[in-house]
Amino acid sequence: MTLNETLAQYSDWAFESAFAVLVLALILLVAEYATHRVDLVSERELVASGARRSDPSIDVPADAAPGRVEQRQGRTTSERLGNMGRALVVVVAALQIASIVMRGFATERFPLGNMYEFVAMACAAAIVFGLVMLRKPTYRIMWVYVLVPVLILMFLAATVLYADAAPVVPALRSFWLPIHVTIISVGSGIFLVSGVASMLFLLRIRFPKGKAATGVLAGIAQRLPDAQTLDRLAYRTTIIGFPLFGAGIILGAIWAEAAWGRFWGWDPKETVSFITWVVYAAYLHARATSGWRNTRAAWINIAGFVAMLFNLFIINMVVSGLHSYAGLN
Repeated sequence: MTLNETLAQYSDWAFESAFAVLVLALILLVAEYATHRVDLVSERELVASGARRSDPSIDVPADAAPGRVEQRQGRTTSERLGNMGRALVVVVAALQIASIVMRGFATERFPLGNMYEFVAMACAAAIVFGLVMLRKPTYRIMWVYVLVPVLILMFLAATVLYADAAPVVPALRSFWLPIHVTIISVGSGIFLVSGVASMLFLLRIRFPKGKAATGVLAGIAQRLPDAQTLDRLAYRTTIIGFPLFGAGIILGAIWAEAAWGRFWGWDPKETVSFITWVVYAAYLHARATSGWRNTRAAWINIAGFVAMLFNLFIINMVVSGLHSYAGLN
């Protein structure tokens, strides 16, 4: 076995390990979510006047003064489960990055030559971006919903989309590959977080806090952050992903001129990428327009996310074009 084959095997093992650790992290975070109390006042307890005397079951420090805010010692089971789950998410990110790097050294090229590698990069970007954006306690409970689509994409990458480590086709042997495709894949990973936030925002609007409701969806919604927090997360995330995705399209046009002698040819991949970018532009415009800021803007953001997935899977796997480099043929 040569060195390249060895590194390729290690890359696959790292990806598979990342998937396994992600499953364990998701189990812990789901357990945190299930044991999370909606009305729990985290870390603090307000000591009411005469609480100990009126109810001996209440554990109030002997020296507590009426109305005084006491710092609660120790962590709840929910917090411990969540902390363990989020620690494993960091391990997942490290394994994903290691898999990508080793794949690149194994093939002696930038590891973005097929759909397996593209999806692996997008998933890594979503995880790393999530570690940055969801670090605040308000957002931590959302990890469950971010990791589910990442887990699905990683499963598809390791099964349906998997391609052996190998040289790329001549058309991709360009210095534009790491620039153009990396920006697009990172932007796609960021849009995943944004799309999930908008979906949860619509669910929270449907079941606002304090509204009496029963059912699974109502129970899920009551554990989410408030609607404004979710909407703000979706907006801020899209603001970051939108210029990246746009820059990727522009750089792709420059690469097309160098490779095919024209900047734009309305190839299916180019067309749907442009449509996706326009939909996200419409979302940002709607988000800043009175009367469109709430559910209408959120639906547009979700439409952009769906267009991005359509561009990734249907265009690459079903429609034939100049960008048919899925590595599945």
